[in-house]
Amino acid sequence: MLTAGTDTSSVTIEWALSLLLNHPEVLEKARAELDAQVGTDRLVNEHDLSNLPYLHNIISETLRLYPAAPMLVPHELSDDCKTGGYNISRGTILLVNVWAVHRDPNVCDDPTSFKPKRFEGLQVQASKLIPFGMGRRSCPGSGLAQRVVGLALGSLIQSFDWKKIGEEEIDLAEGIGVSIPKAKPLEKTCVRN
Repeated sequence: MLTAGTDTSSVTIEWALSLLLNHPEVLEKARAELDAQVGTDRLVNEHDLSNLPYLHNIISETLRLYPAAPMLVPHELSDDCKTGGYNISRGTILLVNVWAVHRDPNVCDDPTSFKPKRFEGLQVQASKLIPFGMGRRSCPGSGLAQRVVGLALGSLIQSFDWKKIGEEEIDLAEGIGVSIPKAKPLEKTCVRN
């Protein structure tokens, strides 16, 4: 559990920083929210997270584009069911491709673009954002993961000025693995804020 939570959280933070560096206006809006809600005399803490909706939007959008586990844990159907016009028999092993669901244009407008504002003021439907699965078999660590990523990403934004190395966009090519690592690790510079 510790290994799974550590790897997926670090991968998510790396993707979030990569996306923020390619979208500096989003990074500045997140920094402004942190400055307004937390201030500059202390670091963000767990109690602050409920007052940082834009930071949550960034995390949700990152998880939508780059879910740490693109394929959910296999499940066996306990009853016959019909879905998407298909009859599926009891005992069938079901694999859900979260990556494909999140990038489906029938589920999400402009699905390949990074737009945290798509989550503004919305209660996210469980069937449209499922990086942790859904229902009673969803990941038991989702609450912890949201807090860890929120605190880490918030602290990194709050504490450092982040810059790309060079002018070119950060490469967002996906690597190979159980989690979706970046094909090329993120390289950036930071200056203590």
